[in-house]
Amino acid sequence: MKKKLLISTAIASAITMTAATSSVTLAGGADMEKCYGVAKAGKNDCKAGAGTSCAGSSTKDAQGDAWVYVAKGTCDKLVGGSLTPKK
Repeated sequence: MKKKLLISTAIASAITMTAATSSVTLAGGADMEKCYGVAKAGKNDCKAGAGTSCAGSSTKDAQGDAWVYVAKGTCDKLVGGSLTPKK
């Protein structure tokens, strides 16, 4: 029973590490772009204008100066999405 648990844990760890590595590679990569005005409150990827620090610092949904990474070419297709900060 312990052997099955060890094997299951090892497999789960390997899958988790693979997924984490993939998302780090994509974030900010050449196939991604910053999309302003679509992040939920507290779910932005980095700085959201004056008075904020970094990820998770937006204070309201669709905040114009808060951005998230999206696949290149999709921002303009999202409701409220903009490639530049909005006021």
